[in-house]
Order: sequence, then C-alpha cells, then structure tokens
Amino acid sequence: MVPATGVIALLVNPNSAVREVETKELNEAARTLGLETRILNAASESEIDAAFAMLAKERSVPLVVSSDNLFTDRPVRLVVLAARHAIPAIYPYRWFAAAGGLMSYGPDLADVYRVVGTYAGRILKGAKPADLPIQQAVKVELVINLKTAKALGIDVPATLLARADEVIE
Repeated sequence: MVPATGVIALLVNPNSAVREVETKELNEAARTLGLETRILNAASESEIDAAFAMLAKERSVPLVVSSDNLFTDRPVRLVVLAARHAIPAIYPYRWFAAAGGLMSYGPDLADVYRVVGTYAGRILKGAKPADLPIQQAVKVELVINLKTAKALGIDVPATLLARADEVIE
C-alpha cells in the first residue's frame, strides 16, 4: 500500500512483555518480504515523540505500532504524530483507525470478550482455570481509513479494500 522503501519500522516499548514476540514476528515477516527492519524503542511520552521525529527523517517508512498499553492507551496522540510527520502506520486495534489512523489489523475485541465471558461462566460453574485450554483470538479485523490514505497520498488497492472488515471514508 505504501511506496517500497525497503524498510519497515516497529514502535515498541523496550520494557514490554510483548516486545520480544512482536519484534521476532516482524523480523521474520520482513525477511520473507526482503525488507529491513527498524526497531524504535519508546518507554515514555518524550521517547514516543522522538521516535516519530526520527522516523519522519527517513521519508515514507511505514510503521507498525506495538500492542503494548503504552501505545494502545494513546490512540489520538499516536495518530496525530503519524499525521504530523506523514508516516503511514498500522495499529493493533480498530479504535486507532476510527481516530484517524491509516489502518488497523488486530483481534476483534468483542469476540475476545465473548470468549472471556464464556470462560468466566465456566469457572463460576466450578471448572478449574488450570483445566481450561489456552485460547487466542481467532477473529481478526482489518479497518482502513480512506480519508487518511488520501491525506498521505496513498492509493489503497481495490483488493485490500475488498478484504477490509470496515472502510472509513
């Protein structure tokens, strides 16, 4: 969807429990696509600002934002920074795209909460938590914000739009 720069960046909190897994997964995906990765560490508000400013100097490098709470608790701030620096970014949850982010791809949280509710019900009926199988999100959703794509000068391919669960115009 974005110009081929040969580089993709990941914004992560170096103190996060998900940092290692997300970094490994991005590196593997990038290697498969023949891309170089840039890992941007940020553990505070000022470091988030600095990471965006640094990435902006590289011109059109796409950004993947980690699912760490440091970032997911600040959707408007991250979306504003991406817009200010003209950085095409993908976020982990739909509320980022709704706030003006380019796109999001992540678990359907309503589906996740249904599973949590089912598990809570089973536990309340006497099931031992240790006996319940571990589950992960099965349903993921892609949300694309066409208004933001237009502002960034990005043409979203029709095939990607067709796969989107929601398109914000």
